[in-house]
Amino acid sequence: SAQRLVNRQNTMVGRNVVILGSGDIGMIMARRMSLEGAKVLAVVEIMDYLAGLTRNKVQCLDDFNIPLKLSHTITRIAGDQRVEGVYVARVDENRKPVKETEEYIACDTLLLSVGLIPENELSLDAGVTLDDRTKGAVVDEHFQTDVAGIFAAGNVLHVHDLVDFVSMEAESLADSAAEFVQNGCLAPCPIEIGTDSHINHTVPQRVSGTRDFKLSLRVNSPLKECRIEVRQDGVLVASKKMKKAIPAEMIELTVKADKLVSMGRLEVSAEC
Repeated sequence: SAQRLVNRQNTMVGRNVVILGSGDIGMIMARRMSLEGAKVLAVVEIMDYLAGLTRNKVQCLDDFNIPLKLSHTITRIAGDQRVEGVYVARVDENRKPVKETEEYIACDTLLLSVGLIPENELSLDAGVTLDDRTKGAVVDEHFQTDVAGIFAAGNVLHVHDLVDFVSMEAESLADSAAEFVQNGCLAPCPIEIGTDSHINHTVPQRVSGTRDFKLSLRVNSPLKECRIEVRQDGVLVASKKMKKAIPAEMIELTVKADKLVSMGRLEVSAEC
């Protein structure tokens, strides 16, 4: 909403701003508000790590001397007809505010950047099943939902950090849609994909096992010196070694069909 008002409608939403959430959109708006003449007093993040990409922190916060408060949250908002200020407090290991650390920041605007979700209106109207983790449609390796002939990719499927991934998914979806139109059906995808506690979600959620596919995933929290593994019946079928993995960056790896040993469920895990 703030992006639309500032970028497209040339309307300032405030002059002294606090932003809750350190996701990419929040940091980008911190820079935008600064460029438009506002003073961004702080970006407040409840987690003890950055929610967005490091490059956005450097370009949007560090370059504009905007303070980032990790392990903090907003506990109260002051004001009646207009925001007059917010109370910010440090949180403990259970993400509960520590009352005695509460401080007041005078401001006239609070921007909330607390998590993007996919555009689901069309999916819901079409009766498509949604994934509790991605908040978008459940799809197979063809990007087909559980409603035959309805496909999903890009930000209607899951939130992306780079538009490049959106474009590549759209190309794959177009190939599958063309195949569906030509043949009237696609290869069934009975193999489900599960995850361990380190992995937040995967796309796709089902595959056929008859052809190579690209697996997209995100981790739940930052990991260092880890290896993403895909196993089937305990047998390693794909892996990717990583110096670091963070929730803000989507991870991709290719699973080869000739590595699949059976029709058993695939399990994705992070070994650190």
